[in-house]
Amino acid sequence: MKHQKTYEADDQMISIIRDNSNILQSLGSFGINLGFGNKTVAEVCEDQNVDTYTFLAIVNFTINGYYNSHDADRISVSTLLKYLKASHAYYIDFQLPYIRKELTEALDEHDNLAQLILQLYDEYAQDIIKHMRYEEKTVFPYVEQLQEGKVPTNYDITTFSKYHEQVDDKLRELKNIIIKYLPSDKLRNNQLTATLYDIYNNEEWLNQHAEVEERIFIPAIQTIEKQLTQKDVTLNIKKMISSNGENEEQLSEREKEILVCLVQGMSNKEIANTLYISLNTVITHRRNIARKLQIHSVAGLTIYAIVNKLVDISLLHL
Repeated sequence: MKHQKTYEADDQMISIIRDNSNILQSLGSFGINLGFGNKTVAEVCEDQNVDTYTFLAIVNFTINGYYNSHDADRISVSTLLKYLKASHAYYIDFQLPYIRKELTEALDEHDNLAQLILQLYDEYAQDIIKHMRYEEKTVFPYVEQLQEGKVPTNYDITTFSKYHEQVDDKLRELKNIIIKYLPSDKLRNNQLTATLYDIYNNEEWLNQHAEVEERIFIPAIQTIEKQLTQKDVTLNIKKMISSNGENEEQLSEREKEILVCLVQGMSNKEIANTLYISLNTVITHRRNIARKLQIHSVAGLTIYAIVNKLVDISLLHL
């Protein structure tokens, strides 16, 4: 049963650990070292260069499931990335090898069933490692580009979300076999029971890790994507407004006429008939307009025409 208290910045860090010892590993992933005395969460985070809000968001979520997704824009993506990367390192470099070592010591290496258990564990471990390496190679670099203000066009966080599945079938099978296999030898039984206990704990940790990515990481990145996309649209409109007169000079009178016809919704054929020119001439002029203005959509050309007073917005059917 999850602890119901929601921790805040002015709570003592030691009180969170005293109530929830299972967050000790999370402290390590944030890069928070022990020995902070009776300092508050805010003081410890400030001392150790960790964003307090992000720390509390993850701690409260893993302890009692509380997280307000409307505050996704308050998450420090830098702190969150550091936490996720460190969590991967902890799991891949320590937890997975440690449990395999426990299994090896608890099982009889000459027993075929024991070999099957180790094989299942290795397959499970490789699936987890593959998933985490994908995040490190593809997802995290993408997020770092977003932090630099760049929006790659070949990927988005929704793609990650669609394929963000937990690998738990092999682990479930592994636990079932171990439970059924428990040897009669008391020493081996104790060793295997202790290993099984660690497997259950790590399964819970991995589930929490996946939930943090689903409920906190992905919404935070979607917020950044939205902000950058809106920023790009705003910048493009500002460029068109600030270029009032400059680009207008580049257009010939015929090109202005064609532009006006376009924003009024005419087809190429209708423009040709209206201006008494050939269809090919219309197409050539349209290419020149797009090249000169660097605007290729009718919506963009409409904004340009309105800003540069080539058309009256009240007369357009928008």
